[in-house]
Amino acid sequence: MKIKTSEKYEAVVIELKGNVMGGDDTKVFNELIHKLIDEGKKRIVLDLSGVKFMNSSGLGMLIGGYTTLKKAGGQLKLTNVTDKIESLLMITKLITVFETYDNVDDAIKSFS
Repeated sequence: MKIKTSEKYEAVVIELKGNVMGGDDTKVFNELIHKLIDEGKKRIVLDLSGVKFMNSSGLGMLIGGYTTLKKAGGQLKLTNVTDKIESLLMITKLITVFETYDNVDDAIKSFS
């Protein structure tokens, strides 16, 4: 999995690419979330357009990031969710937890 970050307006966009399988990637992702919180950046958009596959550990990684941000008074929103990941969110009922948007701009607008 590759992680790329950029800032757009008052939000940080994190792009995930490849397979989201948890493991070592979870540590890297969690460190990134904590670093952003320490910098006062608590509006995070997670762009999943480049994700080919996600397993339960990868889903756990997203939940961890969501929980960490929420406790810090921040928000994590998902965008460009593929059909496979959307069905995974529906099966696990996490579709009721995560806010999902069709594109990055819509997700950013939802913060205001």
